[in-house]
Amino acid sequence: MEAFLASFGMVALAEMGDKTQLLSFVLAARFLGRHWAIIAGIFVATIANHFAAAWLGDWVAANVHADTMRWVLGLSFLAFAAWALVPDKLDGEPRSGVWGPFATTVVAFFVAEMGDKTQFATIALGAQYASLGMVVVGTTLGMMAANIPAVMLGERLTRYIPLSKMRFLAAALFAVFGVLILLGVNLGLVTAR
Repeated sequence: MEAFLASFGMVALAEMGDKTQLLSFVLAARFLGRHWAIIAGIFVATIANHFAAAWLGDWVAANVHADTMRWVLGLSFLAFAAWALVPDKLDGEPRSGVWGPFATTVVAFFVAEMGDKTQFATIALGAQYASLGMVVVGTTLGMMAANIPAVMLGERLTRYIPLSKMRFLAAALFAVFGVLILLGVNLGLVTAR
């Protein structure tokens, strides 16, 4: 349960103002009235991307010494904290061509998530927790919690939730995890796999 809660909270906060959340706004504006197709596309892309990322993290944890993992994970989470403070921007508009909203969303969202801070966080969480399934479910639901409102409410949402404040909250959460890991605090983490 700890793996699920940590994964959900960290990714939901980190996603606020992230380029994939911005992509959700753009897709909702492009495919007006097709919210459920966009949401389904986000879900499919996230499951695929985060399963691969969590699996990679799990593999690293199984094949790298526990002390080395502690330092790598702790420093990674501190780097995520700094990265979360940097506002994201979308690098262009997704091309829909002849594809509908579902296929466009799956492809655009999967590609946008590659190398994104939430993908790297999922790798780190997969390395940190023994329950790969709980990490994938938590990170996926965290992405959905951040992106469904973006799709459903669009830009009106930013009037109520200042993205700058969410970035600071996400950075603080990453920093706390990083420091605790470096100090060797056992949070139900995988330190002796």
